[in-house]
Amino acid sequence: MLVKVYGSAVFGVEATTITVEVHMDKGIGYHLVGLPDNAIKESSYRIAAALKNNGFSLPGKKITINMAPADLRKEGSSYDLTLAMGILVGSDQIKAPEIERYIIMGELSLDGSLQPIRGALPIAIKAKEEGYKGFFLPIQNVKEAAIVAGLDVYGVENLKEIIDFFAGKGTLQPTVIDTRAEFYKTLDFPEHDFSDVRGQESIKRCMEIAAAGGHNIILIGPPGAGKTMLAKRVPSILPPMTLREALETTKIHSVAGKLKEVGLMNQRPFRSPHHTISNVALVGGGSYPQPGEISMAHNGVLFLDELPEFKRDVLEVMRQPLEDREVTISRAKFTITYPSSFMLVASMNPSPSGFFNDPSMPNTSSPHEMQRYMSKISGPLLDRIDIHIEVTPVPFEKLSDERKAESSVEIRKRVTAAREIQTKRFEAVENVHYNAQMSSKLIREFCVLDEPSKELLKTAMERLNLSARAYDRILKVSRTIADLDHSENIVSSHIAEAIQYRSLDREGWLG
Repeated sequence: MLVKVYGSAVFGVEATTITVEVHMDKGIGYHLVGLPDNAIKESSYRIAAALKNNGFSLPGKKITINMAPADLRKEGSSYDLTLAMGILVGSDQIKAPEIERYIIMGELSLDGSLQPIRGALPIAIKAKEEGYKGFFLPIQNVKEAAIVAGLDVYGVENLKEIIDFFAGKGTLQPTVIDTRAEFYKTLDFPEHDFSDVRGQESIKRCMEIAAAGGHNIILIGPPGAGKTMLAKRVPSILPPMTLREALETTKIHSVAGKLKEVGLMNQRPFRSPHHTISNVALVGGGSYPQPGEISMAHNGVLFLDELPEFKRDVLEVMRQPLEDREVTISRAKFTITYPSSFMLVASMNPSPSGFFNDPSMPNTSSPHEMQRYMSKISGPLLDRIDIHIEVTPVPFEKLSDERKAESSVEIRKRVTAAREIQTKRFEAVENVHYNAQMSSKLIREFCVLDEPSKELLKTAMERLNLSARAYDRILKVSRTIADLDHSENIVSSHIAEAIQYRSLDREGWLG
């Protein structure tokens, strides 16, 4: 007897439907074909124990299971439930005439209970596209899959529940989530708020500009100046995510298995990897490619604390994703692309001792040590960071000031207004939503300068010896400053402020 049951494989952030064909014949044996990995090959032991502990058995017949398409590599333990249901129906232990209308996924424990899987959201989206009636999956993943409207999503705790469902005896009901209601549960009182930061008004202004235009930013200052404190508050002033952005971000976190009983993500991610991170962990990859930190930060913030402490080759692999806003991982038989449109916030000490350029502290680093320290960050990488700003320690008078500083909610209103101007400006341009994403062609179109501004920029370019990419960055930042001022044209004051934010291009850092 031949039975077909349907599961799904996730490649990148997209799912592909897998047909599990179970054939029973005379003889004894268990043959699993269709490029399964070791985790799937070991499933026979989990399935046998789970069936036995739930009053069923692995039939003493020759069982041949094919996972089609057979030339596509299958990985992970999430096919246990699919295979178990195929075996039960194929051996006539249960009747399930409608089983072909459902996608079934889940990892079995030996007692028949289910463990969570990865990629539930992309699988649910694919099931809806291909017209399946429903999707059975572990109850831990049900919230993320139930985001998809028009698909019956059943959260299953153990094998017995799904068997009873097809026998018409169970009480299993589809989980229904109002996606829009879930999405609009926004937090107006963020955990990290700019009202907690004393002083640092110029840095807050800089952060506001960076958030308004989606610009990458690096904070340079001695230990204890507040760099990390400021960086952690950047997500609180970014505009709320759109529904499309929320779905994109949730998809990536679903594939990485990081959602943990959460439905739609409505807060922008903030990722802060340790400086010992490897290339693969940062940009993604591995023998079975998984999204890296830059993709986990998609539509949010990637914070690299103490930038020169990261290995140079790790930082260099980030150069291309910073430009293209996606990362492509190539293997012999397939290529996967993960989105990685994030805002980079980096911080660093100005010298190994941390107190270079600080008049109150002696400079304990030699010029050679300074040179070696700064050379860990390549020029091309610094060029991709639009804003460089020096952070100085806050004096005692401001630290002890009891007056309440401006809150993140107030700053976010201005940022959101500037972003709305940009959204309208780029509505006819595909994949461009804010100023930091502008190409050279768009810069020429939307960053037209008057004569005084041109002269000012020319002088700065010559004196600071700026690269062509730095020139583009200054224009992008000045466009954002103009948007915050609700100014249609860029004027010389906007250019002057943007030039200030190129600290590392100036002489004196390595002297």
